[in-house]
Amino acid sequence: MKHFLQLRDLERDQFEHLFGRTRLIKERFKSYIAYQPLADRMLAMVFEKSSTRTRVSFEAGIHQLGGSSIVLNTSETQLGRGEPIEDVARVVSRMVDIVMIRTYEHSIIERFAAHSRVPVINGLTNEYHPCQVLADVYTFLERRGPIAGRVVAWIGDGNNMCNTWIQAAQIFGFRLNVCSPPGYGVEPARTAGAGREHLEIFTRPAQAVAGADLVTTDVWTSMGFEAESEARLAAFDGFTVDAALMSAARPDALFMHCLPAHRGEEVTEDVLEGPHSVVWDEAENRLHVQK
Repeated sequence: MKHFLQLRDLERDQFEHLFGRTRLIKERFKSYIAYQPLADRMLAMVFEKSSTRTRVSFEAGIHQLGGSSIVLNTSETQLGRGEPIEDVARVVSRMVDIVMIRTYEHSIIERFAAHSRVPVINGLTNEYHPCQVLADVYTFLERRGPIAGRVVAWIGDGNNMCNTWIQAAQIFGFRLNVCSPPGYGVEPARTAGAGREHLEIFTRPAQAVAGADLVTTDVWTSMGFEAESEARLAAFDGFTVDAALMSAARPDALFMHCLPAHRGEEVTEDVLEGPHSVVWDEAENRLHVQK
């Protein structure tokens, strides 16, 4: 049984097949052609972290494929009363066909998957966000062709998105330039096996963005780190993706953000809404790659 807990769970040829299927599924969706191979199948969505895009894309996706979904928020289940995650996995996986989990520590989803009888998809953990980066890579492919050999600049926190981009660089064969403030960089363990052809660390945003084909960022304070918000605002001063920073990238560079965005903090309004931005296509493509 195959789970999808991080990008490394699939090989490059499997992703190439997945992207081909995504294109066909999206074309059918845009042409209002019904495609329902998952009739009578049930998706369970377990949320310990709240969501907009993850819930809507998964719930709409399973419905469009002919199936149904059920939402399980921690506060509404026995998980909120201390039932072991292993017991929840054993029960829920006997009643549904696939499970998506959006939670905190990555070990939680690994423990669930270890005791599940059905495939488990990572909707987000503190360490990885594979569905989002999958949509991002597909969006680049859709707009600019293969991402192999290109340069992607990550400006901001060494968070779950950054960790997943590091995996993507090794799988798809591009170079990731990472620039984070001191104390907020990538954990050394996340860079294991990534050579300089796939990963380079910079101290100045303009250096990381120079010649990039794609510039991407995220909020400075991720969910669960709200107590650090004031300190992070000070630490990330100078790391805003604005028009001046984008001008250092290639003229046809794309800008991406997984959303929600804090305009004026990690990105300016004119970049988010400007000609380089593909954030709305990127958000929509969550639906199609997940289907």
